[in-house]
Amino acid sequence: MVEKIVSQSSVSQREQTSKSHGSLDADIIIKNAPDPVFVSDLEGKILSANDAVYELLGFRTDEVLEQSLSRFVSPEETREFTAALREVIERGVIRNTRLNPRSASNEVIPTTLNASALRDPDGKVIGAIGILRDMRELDKARAYSDSLIKNAPDPVFVSDLEGKILQANDAVYELLGFRPDEVLEQSLSRFISPEETREFLAALREVIERGVTRNARLNPRTASNEVIPTTLNASALRDTDGKVIGAIGILRDMRAYEKVVSDLQESKIELQEKILDLEKFEEVVVGRELKMIALEKEIENLKRELEKLSRGQTKWS
Repeated sequence: MVEKIVSQSSVSQREQTSKSHGSLDADIIIKNAPDPVFVSDLEGKILSANDAVYELLGFRTDEVLEQSLSRFVSPEETREFTAALREVIERGVIRNTRLNPRSASNEVIPTTLNASALRDPDGKVIGAIGILRDMRELDKARAYSDSLIKNAPDPVFVSDLEGKILQANDAVYELLGFRPDEVLEQSLSRFISPEETREFLAALREVIERGVTRNARLNPRTASNEVIPTTLNASALRDTDGKVIGAIGILRDMRAYEKVVSDLQESKIELQEKILDLEKFEEVVVGRELKMIALEKEIENLKRELEKLSRGQTKWS
């Protein structure tokens, strides 16, 4: 009986030691993580945070720990975070939830939250480990990118890897004659033939493999049912981890170019016809000249014959 109690006591001590080491390891990982990391319970109360959290928000430790996340985000985002916690309980993880905490200097900081479940020794979810990513620089880059797309002189659009149009500039709407709500969230297959849809998806595969595709031919149909010849140059759209998630496409209206090519072809045909006419004219003129030369020779021959006859008659006289 004593041995059993000692054995149970040893097991209990080992479990406590294991829990202590596990907690210590977790604390070390959280403390030294480069991104802001915090631990919350299922009500959103912050139980632990690393230095990067205090640096991001500008608060002291006592102003963060044991505080509800609702102190730092809006009521709407608090509801979204609570919903995210429910998702953590159900799925064990959430990714790329947007949070905009307010710092000690009252600056609103755009971030994304990835969170995984915090479990007790029995595997029950008791909270969440959240990792924040400061999105200020990325949002600036995206805003700059959006500005470039919006103000580009050529039609520019962004699509996902299935060909759904996520973004387009005014030049696209001007080219096709559709309203934004008739273009955005629509598949490109709405505007091009089934064959060209297959070619576009093949171009997307090339974008995934090579990062770019050039001079793919597309002939979208406009709101007025006009078919417009265009060429497509596309480059890869990547997420923050460098994974290709879509394509940025630039269309070039080829109507003016094809009109020039068509006019040149017509001019070439006209020139060829004129050359044929000149050759025929030359053939006629040369033929006439040759006939004149031959006729002159015959006249000369006749003159010589007449002179001979004339001398012969004089001699006989």
